[in-house]
Amino acid sequence: MSAQPHRQRDAASALLELYDEALPVVYGYFVRRCGDRGTAEDLTSETFLAGMDAVRRNDPPPIAMPWLMGVARHKLADHYRGRRDPVPVADPPEPVDPPDDWDAELDRLVAESVLERLSDSHRAVLVLRYMDDCSVGECAALLGRTVHATEALLVRAKKAFRKEYPEGGTA
Repeated sequence: MSAQPHRQRDAASALLELYDEALPVVYGYFVRRCGDRGTAEDLTSETFLAGMDAVRRNDPPPIAMPWLMGVARHKLADHYRGRRDPVPVADPPEPVDPPDDWDAELDRLVAESVLERLSDSHRAVLVLRYMDDCSVGECAALLGRTVHATEALLVRAKKAFRKEYPEGGTA
């Protein structure tokens, strides 16, 4: 008997076990980046459907939260690649205590406002690189660009960000 059906069953079981923990994380990832609950729900569903497709392969990937979040990043990139609306800026988690550093909060608000004024491609690469902490290679793959083109885009995006950022700012 082949080991393939066994690996597929193990991968399917791993995805099922991960589901309860991963669902709020994946949904939260999308809702903070889309700002639209309907779109976040659709992308969450697409992510888990892609996960099910992956576990049905002859050689399924190792099923774990980092892998699933990678699938989610790809689904988000595919979503933005297919539309012309601005890429939303991720909302930071609500602080448990009131912010101690009002200046940092103001800088965050100003930075979000600046990001909203940038072009879609500049905003997307900056959000992926600095908010989602993707490597340049990951950004390139998600945006459908070469690494060299993504590095050049990052340089232009940072320059555009600095140009829009108010004088005296720290960003």
